[in-house]
Amino acid sequence: MPLNHSEARQFGQLDLLARQVVEGFITGLHQSPFHGFSVEFAEHRIYNAGESTRHIDWKLYGRTDKLFVKRFEEETNLRCQIIIDNSSSMHYPELSKEDVKNGLLNKARFSVMSAAALIYLLRRQRDAVGLSIFSDSLELNTQARSTPVHQKLLFAELEKIFSAEHKNKKTSAASTLHLIAESIHKRSLVVIFSDMMETNRAESDELFGALQHLRHNKHEVILFHVTDHQTEEEFLYDNRPYEFIDVETGERIKTHSAEIRDLYLSSYGEFKKELKLKCAQYKIDFVEADIRQGYKQVLLPYLLKRERMF
Repeated sequence: MPLNHSEARQFGQLDLLARQVVEGFITGLHQSPFHGFSVEFAEHRIYNAGESTRHIDWKLYGRTDKLFVKRFEEETNLRCQIIIDNSSSMHYPELSKEDVKNGLLNKARFSVMSAAALIYLLRRQRDAVGLSIFSDSLELNTQARSTPVHQKLLFAELEKIFSAEHKNKKTSAASTLHLIAESIHKRSLVVIFSDMMETNRAESDELFGALQHLRHNKHEVILFHVTDHQTEEEFLYDNRPYEFIDVETGERIKTHSAEIRDLYLSSYGEFKKELKLKCAQYKIDFVEADIRQGYKQVLLPYLLKRERMF
C-alpha cells in the first residue's frame, strides 16, 4: 500500500505511517538478497544452544521449524539516541500545500519520517530510544526509554517539527552536540540526521570536535547526511536567472545558474570530501540520505550497524 503522508499528517497518525514504512521495509528485506537477515522483533530472539528451554515459543517453532525465545521488557539490548537538526536549512526545499498533499518531502520531513520509523523499529526490538532536536539551541533532549508511553511522547514531539516556525533558525550543532554527549550516561548508538551545513570553516572544525566528543564517550555514531541530491549535490537547475536565498540568514543573491554552477560544485565537492574523511577518521558511519530515495537507505544501515554491535 503506498504511503499517504498528507492523510497521516492530517490526522496526526505519525505512528501509523511509521508502521507502514517499517512493515513495507521488512517485507522487501525478506524478498531481497538479505533474506534471513536477523530481524527478531518485539516478542522473540533466536534460541542459543545450552540455555533454558523455559521460554521457547513452541507454536512459532511449529510454524517456522526454528527455535525462538520469548523476550521481555528487561531484555533491552540497545540504547539509541536519535538527533535531528531542525535549523532552517533542513526545511529546504520549501513546500507548498499542494506539494505536501502530493507527499513531497523536504529534509526536515524526511528526517522526521526516518526517525519515526526507527523509533517504531527500536520499540519492536525492545530497545530504548531517546530523542534530541536542535537548531540554534537544544530544543529537546529526552533520555532513552523503551515504554509505549515514551514512544507516544517522541511521536508527539516529532509532529511539532511539521508545524513549528522555522525561518531564520541558524545551526549551532557543535555546542548542542557537546551538551547531548554529556547527557548520555550509558554507551549508546547515536543516530544523527543533518545536512551538516555550517557557515564557515571554524564552525565546521567545532562541529567535528563535537562528533569526536561522542566517540570519545564510547558511543557508536551513524551520521545520515540528509540532502536533496538533485539540487544540492548536482545543482540541476534550469539554465536561467535565479534568486538564491540563504534560509538561515535571509541573505539573497541574484545570478544565472550557469555562471555559478562550476564554482558551486567544486566548493560542495570539497565540503563533502572533508566530511567523509573526518567521519572515517573518527570511525563514524557516514550514510548519504537523499530525500527523494525513500527510507530503505536509513533502515538498512541501522540494522547492519545494530548487528555489528552485538
